Amino acid sequence: MIRKHQGLLNIINCIMDAGLVFCAYLLAVWLRLGVLANAQLSMHELLEPQYMVGALLYACALCILYIVLRLYGSFRFQNFWQEIFTLATANAIGTMAIGTGLYLFRMVDFSRLTLAMFYVISTALVISKRVVLRSILEHYRSLGYNTRTLLVVGGGEHACGYMQHIRENPQYGYRLLGYVATAPTDKTEETYLGDYDVFHQKMTTRTVDQVVFCMRRTETETMGAMIAACGRYGAKASVIPDYNEFIPSRPTVELAGDYKLVNVRRTPDKGPVWAFVKRTMDIVGVVIGLVLASPIMLITAIAVKRCDGGPAIFGQERVGKNGKTFRMYKFRSMYQDAEDRLAELQKYNEVDGPAFKMANDPRITPVGRFIRKTSIDELPQLINILKGDMSIVGPRPPIPREVEQYTDWDWGRLAVKPGLTCYWQISGRSNLSFEEWMKLDLKYVEEQGFLTDIKILFKTIGVVLRGEGAY
Repeated sequence: MIRKHQGLLNIINCIMDAGLVFCAYLLAVWLRLGVLANAQLSMHELLEPQYMVGALLYACALCILYIVLRLYGSFRFQNFWQEIFTLATANAIGTMAIGTGLYLFRMVDFSRLTLAMFYVISTALVISKRVVLRSILEHYRSLGYNTRTLLVVGGGEHACGYMQHIRENPQYGYRLLGYVATAPTDKTEETYLGDYDVFHQKMTTRTVDQVVFCMRRTETETMGAMIAACGRYGAKASVIPDYNEFIPSRPTVELAGDYKLVNVRRTPDKGPVWAFVKRTMDIVGVVIGLVLASPIMLITAIAVKRCDGGPAIFGQERVGKNGKTFRMYKFRSMYQDAEDRLAELQKYNEVDGPAFKMANDPRITPVGRFIRKTSIDELPQLINILKGDMSIVGPRPPIPREVEQYTDWDWGRLAVKPGLTCYWQISGRSNLSFEEWMKLDLKYVEEQGFLTDIKILFKTIGVVLRGEGAY
């Protein structure tokens, strides 16, 4: 069984990282003192104690840091970009810390350029190893090798959805034995193994690596005994609670005596560092965007103006962070009487909830239809971002009359600055229901961060070029 060998695999993985970091240091020294200095630095000279000691210290220190950060183990579900970010950050911290220590104690002579090259090379090598290793493991898992046997407890909506997700992702490397529940369900075609009374029999007679509990609240009185059985027979126990939709992507747990408090909702304040980074990204992005898009914006303004003689820019009151209103700018894509005609078109609304969407909206001008399809109409919002009313990445700013119909749950999307693009834009846009839209915005509120924003930006480019879901 895989769990019996996981410790050995972790040790091998750590040794490989140590070897790569060791080689990275020697390569950085060779590049700096040999290639860049136009000097002859032989392999024999690299094996001198002053270089070997430095390489060994860096290798040991970084690997200890990787262990502390729990970068070794089974990461079948872990986000790969998050893993890369953690590795790059760990390398930066470790390199600066050890470099400072070696400099202060004069243990090794090196230049800052050597240190910089070592960071780049070691990070690239360690990440490349992880990419290759992950690709190999996912390939073999999808072929049925290196698998873990999985037993699901429960037959409700979450249990069926989880089993379908596992079935659709063979690269996770799980072999689903089936599920036990009070009764079989027609919502899944997976094997029904029996009711909860046969759970212990299945644990003793079958090889089970992991058990996932997806029981309803009224069924959890037997969960304690089942979890104890998992411990007895060496199976990992995981729980998908009945209130799964309320749990954020990175929940935190606090202890109050013997009670564990799972924090499911809090003010999404990521701190001053993230606020500074995000604002810097916005300003840099806006400056680059205005320079690159200025010819397109000029041509668009002329085309909109000539279409019906009205103003090129349309300003509308929108709701921003924490309910604060501001004036948002767009290239006008509708005729000048569009707002007056909205009431008569409400019966043709194609989306649920307070928002209004209509694929063949008669208020849209010929030029407007094109700039909406290509998202050019949103370019003036670069000014809103420069003013600080909006951000490049964030939930779309709603109209006040829509916010008036928000539930307390929907209001959570206003906890961050609105933006040009978000999960909604890259997941179907106008093709999604209002409820799905809100869930995606709340997902961003919980997951906001540097890597999340970069991922959304790159995916947005592809969506805009394909014109998906825009009308």
